[in-house]
Amino acid sequence: MTQRQGFKANEFVVYPAHGVGQILAIEEQEIAGAKLELFVINFIKDKMTLRVPTAKVANVGMRKLSEPTLVKKALETLKGRARVKRTMWSRRAQEYEAKINSGDIVAIAEVVRDLYRSESQPEQSYSERQLYEAALDRLSREIAVVQHSTETEAVKEIEAQLAKSPRRNAKAEAAEGETDAEGETDDTDGDDTTVADEAA
Repeated sequence: MTQRQGFKANEFVVYPAHGVGQILAIEEQEIAGAKLELFVINFIKDKMTLRVPTAKVANVGMRKLSEPTLVKKALETLKGRARVKRTMWSRRAQEYEAKINSGDIVAIAEVVRDLYRSESQPEQSYSERQLYEAALDRLSREIAVVQHSTETEAVKEIEAQLAKSPRRNAKAEAAEGETDAEGETDDTDGDDTTVADEAA
């Protein structure tokens, strides 16, 4: 029982690789002669059920829903200035993907903020749009469950926060090695192979 880490049936949890799910039951199964206790987690939106050994929840990073204060911090993050590094898109995409799958609500909010495009901004590429939607989906699902609202309401709240962020006129400006609040420049790894086409 000690391996359940305080998780119980019917509770909503965050599973980093899939987002918000609900523990339907805690079952015991016998596998190769050994008794194994499993969480049965349902992800309604993905129409998927996962069985996770209770002893493995720490390894996979499963966690309880964020506290309202952390949700507030994630929403505040959305109002910040987008930080776009001057690195190849493939490398940035990997970083965004890692943040989305980290299960960290503030990191996911950073992805939403950095990839958000308002009506007046240039169209996103297909891969940018996909990452943006994946991050938005994760964020809105958790906010909806924490605030006991619908996902549509959560998306509206997220978009309202994004609307308050300082607009980027052009990518080139954001990539000017601008110093952010922590005093580090955006161009952290000295990779300026893309500077020419960013400024073009």
